[in-house]
This record gives sequence, C-alpha cells and structure tokens, in this order.
Amino acid sequence: MTSRNAATSSRTAAGRSVPGRLHGIDAARGLALLGMMATHLLPTFESNVDLTPTWIGLTFSGRAAALFAVLAGVGLALSTGKHRPLDGPDLSAARRGVALRALVIAAVGLSLGGLEVNLAIILVHYAVLFLCVLPFLGMKLKPLVGWAAGWILATPVLAYLLRPWLLAANPPLRLGHNPSWEDLSTPTRLLADLFFTGYYPVFQWLAYLLVGLVVGRLMLNKALVPWVLLIGGTIVAVLAKALGNAAMESWGGRAALEKLLDSPGYPLHSVLQVNLTGIPQEGSWWWLASAAPHSATPLDLLHTSAVAAAVIGAFLLLGRLAEWVALDLLLPLRGAGAMTLTLYSAHVWVVSGFYLKPLPAGWTEDAMYFAHAATAVLVGIVFVLLKWRGPLEWLGHAANQVGRGNAKALR
Repeated sequence: MTSRNAATSSRTAAGRSVPGRLHGIDAARGLALLGMMATHLLPTFESNVDLTPTWIGLTFSGRAAALFAVLAGVGLALSTGKHRPLDGPDLSAARRGVALRALVIAAVGLSLGGLEVNLAIILVHYAVLFLCVLPFLGMKLKPLVGWAAGWILATPVLAYLLRPWLLAANPPLRLGHNPSWEDLSTPTRLLADLFFTGYYPVFQWLAYLLVGLVVGRLMLNKALVPWVLLIGGTIVAVLAKALGNAAMESWGGRAALEKLLDSPGYPLHSVLQVNLTGIPQEGSWWWLASAAPHSATPLDLLHTSAVAAAVIGAFLLLGRLAEWVALDLLLPLRGAGAMTLTLYSAHVWVVSGFYLKPLPAGWTEDAMYFAHAATAVLVGIVFVLLKWRGPLEWLGHAANQVGRGNAKALR
C-alpha cells in the first residue's frame, strides 16, 4: 500500500541501483500482510473460556498492523526524496499525489466497510494517516525524530483525557463497526471514531508513520544502518515490553485495574498480552503504563515501532545477502508486499463470504489461513515476475501521478 515506484527506482548516492535493499522493504510489507491475515483467520486465544493466548496472538497481535503503518511512512519517505526530502514545487506536487492516492485507499476501505465481516479493516484509517502526515513530508531527519518521540509520549495521554468525553456523548461518538460510505452522513461520529474511539486511533497511530519517515530518511545505502535498526529496535522493543510488564505485574498496575473493572475471574492478564481493544481504558492512569497490543499507550507505540524497525533492518540485511548469493531469497514475500492493497482487499472480501457460516467440509482454520497466505504469495510472485502492478496499486499509482502532474506517464 506504499509506493512501488519508489521501491523500484531508488539509487545510492553513487547512482548504483540497490534493488535488494528495497526488496527488503517490500518483503517486510509482505510479512505484515501475512501477519494480519494470521490474526484474522487463526485464534489469538485458545478458547473463549479461559482466554489463554496462542502463539499467533502473542506474536502478531498489534505488531503486524503497526509494521504495516511504519512501512507506509518508509514508503512515503522513499517517494519524497529519501534522506534529502523534497522542497518547493516538487514537495507540493508530491503532497498532492499522496493525497489523491489516499482518496483511492479511502474509497476502497469505505466500500469494504459495507461488508458483513468480523474483521477490523484498516484501510480508511490508513488513508486518513496519509493525509495527516502530509505536513511532515518536507521535514529532515532531526526534526522528524523529535516529532516522532513527542507523538509517542504525548498523544496517548491526550487521547486518554478526550476519549471519555467523546464516549459520554449521546449517542456515543463511536461507530462500533468498520467505516462505510453510509457513515459519511454522520461526519462527527465518523471522525471521532477514526481519530480516538475506534480500533486504529489515527491520533496515536500517526506516530507509526512518523517513525517510518525517520527510517526512510536514513541513508539506507550505509552499511551500518540496517544493523542499527535491527539491534537498536530489538533492544528498545524488549525494554519497552519489560517496563510495561513490570508496571502491570510487579508494581501493582494489573491489580489496580482488576479492582477498577470489578469483574472477578476476568483474565485481564491474558488480554494485556494479546489485545486490549474493547476494554474502556478510563478511570485509572495505570492504563497508560501497559504495553498491551492495541492499547495505543506510549509503551505500546514504542514497543511496536521498535519491533517494526528491527524487522525492517532484518529484511534489509536479507536483501543484501540475496544480492551476495545472487539468489532472490525474498521473492515469496516481496511479491505479496508489492501489491498489499489488492491482496488485503481480496482477503477481506473472501473472509466476508464465510461470515456466520461454517467452514467448508474438511476445512480447518489452519487450512483456511494456508489457502489465503499461499494465494497471496503465489499471486504476488506472478505479478512481480511479470512486472505488473496489482489492479488497486495501479489505481493508486495513477492517482499519485495525476496529483504530481505526471498524467502523461500513464499513457
């Protein structure tokens, strides 16, 4: 869902192509897609009784979607000058292109929002994030680092203060479903849900795109940069998660929140490990001390951003290894990663066909996931070998070119 054109045209300072490293970005995006599919199709808890987390929930919940968002920021950085951000008329043209591409993504998301499906569809939020990040596209690395750090620290606190007020409205300013075209008739509720009260709160999630811009503004041709991302991201991720666990388990946070919930036997410990969505995070500042997936707290944003940075670093290094051995090791993932908008949309549409219906005879959840993942990989490989864009990627690219004033390039 980020610009494939940027990934295929990037150059080093010396003018030499670095397809392997940029293939690593596409491959990381492919992993994010498969991770989100896993959380959609495979159980994140063992059962609805004890809510024991599964390895899928512990591994991918919160992290796959965050990786998606961080990679969006990376793609935007690559398409707007890499380590030397555009300025002047070129920057204005780039912003228009990004805005029009965001409208295409929003239209796809609103259309999918009309489906009956038990998934939290990210596309409308994703599009709004693209629009919100426009003012930051001309910034250089140091200011971006400051904005990203400040956003991670400050916005969860502001959201914590604002959310109860929004939910106290009559009716509450929350959709309770995926955004669709019909919700445009209630813009106040739609915007409140998109920015504060919904599944992917844009207000806090903008931090992911800012982190992605920081990563994309680094000189990715430098030998040490991927190692810094991998090692530094891993250390920060571990420390953030450890601090959140200590706050909950050693310093009394979870005990205080269990008293607040007043629901004996509720497995808050399990929920804090997998997904905090659905629990009103209000009434205690302890909520802000957790690193729970989908809590959008400072530690959650920091942990998932750091995981994303580490994954990106790892795949950049794998891209270098692929160049060294002259073998396209990343092809299965980078093919899917080059057309995530099309594949994600198709995945949601197929899943909607099984909503409230039993799986076909002989099929299991594992088999269903394998079918979705294998199809995404195979289709991606075919398209990348034939040098085709996905159909929705083509629409996004066309909108981007029109916004930049390059409509002739589409002929």
